[in-house]
Amino acid sequence: MKFDIFEVELIVMKKLCVMVGFLLMLGVADVTSANAQCSICTRTAQQLGERPARALNRGIIYLAVTPLLLFGIIGYRWWKSEQHHE
Repeated sequence: MKFDIFEVELIVMKKLCVMVGFLLMLGVADVTSANAQCSICTRTAQQLGERPARALNRGIIYLAVTPLLLFGIIGYRWWKSEQHHE
């Protein structure tokens, strides 16, 4: 069986996407140990109590993951297209 370069790149890209997705799921699953608050949010969360503070942390991290993921995907696709042109 003979593969051309595009099939090999597709296989590598699929493996990379699976690995990145798995790492992101692990990172999001461990939100409880992350402290994503600025000083103002920390004071507000201390006044609210423990449970709302955890929810606030999770919300901050949830909102941060989406743009970081988008930038990562756009950057990766740009990098791959630049490599392909060389």
